[in-house]
Amino acid sequence: MLFNLHTHTRFSDGSSEPERFTEEALLQGFSVLGFSDHSPVPFENSFALKEKNLPMYCRAIRDMQKKYASPSSAEKTIEILLGIEIDFIPGMTVSFEELCQKYHFDFTIGSVHLVRDGNKDGLWFIDGPDISIYDEGIQRMFGGNGRNAITAYYRQLQEMISEHKPDIIGHLDKVKMYNRGRYFNESDPWYVELIDETLNLIADSGSVVEVNTRGLYKKRSDTLFPGPDVLKKILKLNIPVTVSSDAHKPEELSNMFEEARATLRNLGFKAQWVLSGGAWKEISL
Repeated sequence: MLFNLHTHTRFSDGSSEPERFTEEALLQGFSVLGFSDHSPVPFENSFALKEKNLPMYCRAIRDMQKKYASPSSAEKTIEILLGIEIDFIPGMTVSFEELCQKYHFDFTIGSVHLVRDGNKDGLWFIDGPDISIYDEGIQRMFGGNGRNAITAYYRQLQEMISEHKPDIIGHLDKVKMYNRGRYFNESDPWYVELIDETLNLIADSGSVVEVNTRGLYKKRSDTLFPGPDVLKKILKLNIPVTVSSDAHKPEELSNMFEEARATLRNLGFKAQWVLSGGAWKEISL
């Protein structure tokens, strides 16, 4: 069964209209396609939905949901889901609950891309195509102290999990992407402790962990998000996982899915999970 629940369209930082992604999903034989454009944030940016466009985004996905649900209105059927990737920034972004009550999303992805440091001004952007922005943020906000920066990321992620319990936790350890062995080692005891604390919160929350392939196919990471060591802990804690491509272009919809599934099988996973028919379902790997 082919599916992807992490898809970005031209409504945020994706390349194409939702219809184009759906056409490609049908060509590839998808059963479920979930859209998850970036939620609005309260400052000027080039990656998130504009507040004024949120109703338009929701209508566009709901219209396609109806169109492709009935064999009489399309050559093939596919289950379309309306989701949102909510960028959690404490004290700045709208609560998950408020967004969901207003727009009735089928699912939420909770992610941290922009890190605050207490009451300090400014944000540390951990993502994007430019490593220099990652480094500049650590210098500007944390005085070059990588441990403090990474700790702030995981504390923010933990706050999001505890307070909002999103359906899916997005790219859990993406903060490692531009580290490249410079600021920390993933075997450092303090880092392992942060991971363990975070995973225990996820296990209690009931959230599903995304196994995100984007870092691999964009050649920005040597491993999946999360990496093998974290996935072993996830398996031991019996936390459900779902493979996604974090697609920004239609042709990325199933990028490196076979490699991700093989990794999961080799680690001992027997199944991944998909949201379908309003409920999470276990799918054999």
